[in-house]
Amino acid sequence: MRIIYLHQYFATPEMSSGTRSYEMARRLVSAGHEVLMITSDRDENTARSGWYETNEAGIHVHWVRVPYANELSYARRIAAFMRFSWLATVKAVGLKADVIFATSTPLTIAIPALIVSRVQRVPMVFEVRDLWPEAPIAMGALRNPALRWLASSLEWLAYHGASHVVALAPRIANGIQRRGIPAVRVSVIPNSCDVELFDVPARRGKHIRDQLAGMRPDQPLVLYAGAFGRVNGLSYLVKLAEAMREIAPETWFLLVGEGTEREIIVQEAEQRGVLNRNLWVWNPLPKREMPDLFAAATVGISVAVPLKELELDSANKFFDALAAGKPPVINYGGWLADLLRETGAGVALPPHDIEQAALMLASFLRDKKRLSRAARAARKLARTRFHRDEMARQLEATLRRVVEL
Repeated sequence: MRIIYLHQYFATPEMSSGTRSYEMARRLVSAGHEVLMITSDRDENTARSGWYETNEAGIHVHWVRVPYANELSYARRIAAFMRFSWLATVKAVGLKADVIFATSTPLTIAIPALIVSRVQRVPMVFEVRDLWPEAPIAMGALRNPALRWLASSLEWLAYHGASHVVALAPRIANGIQRRGIPAVRVSVIPNSCDVELFDVPARRGKHIRDQLAGMRPDQPLVLYAGAFGRVNGLSYLVKLAEAMREIAPETWFLLVGEGTEREIIVQEAEQRGVLNRNLWVWNPLPKREMPDLFAAATVGISVAVPLKELELDSANKFFDALAAGKPPVINYGGWLADLLRETGAGVALPPHDIEQAALMLASFLRDKKRLSRAARAARKLARTRFHRDEMARQLEATLRRVVEL
């Protein structure tokens, strides 16, 4: 097949963003397909203008400069979404394909996908990473009734205009079906684990721990590697670190990433007396360096602000922890919390009670037998239920089905 793959936030392992699209696309290439990736160069400092091309592991990547960062206002983000949608439409219309595959967010990626699908008369598959507009409305990002109506209408058009819809979580699939899409046209292909990348010896993490001055080899390290945005609610981790100084002072926290609330989190950590004492904040690292971070960690943590709409999440950091054989710790409900309770692979902390969360985390980290069992369960999940190779095979089969209809 010749596949046009639309993803505004495509990233390679040399970058610090999630690499789901890269990993899926390179596996499609390995299976004998041609992949034309349409994406944006989000670097504000780049000297490039207009479209340019690179070859990434056999993927033909078409880049266009559309600066974007979490620090932008909502209005400027929407402007960036719309600009990319227009540019991507013009580019993709001129590239022949057998199938269009578009992955959100943002939801506006559906615009070029729908147009190119109709112009070329080829099927379109739409991948939903989170439900729009439910999540941004819950976060207060979409207050304008007209914008809410437009977002809801575009969501409806994306689902109904697609030959098939891929959901990253079971509850996302349920939400898609509530919009009138039959279950046979919806597949759950969750975020997945790059087992070979993260399956590294513990010694690979030594240089990470060496940078945390005074850290003993046996000390527990809680790793957060991800965005510092409003939706992530990292104030929770600062308060948790403060509580842990009293309950389990041997536990240290390492937060790695960037985003609109990074400076706020650093300031709060300083005010609460935990910054560079039992909590450190580092700049983001490329994906290829993430295995060393997880090799140094005892557990990987994923947090979010306490909203039901965000319990559909399929966070990269959760699956990276599984791939590394490190128990995930989360502070939200939903399908991932159910998974941890079902398998014992990690622990779900209460989102509102910091003291209780600290007690639960301390108990988990100090129980070496339980920690070891959880690590084995995490590793098993990565290999048997969420291996990237298997998820890519499911995606390939989905694309083949719609092309052969």
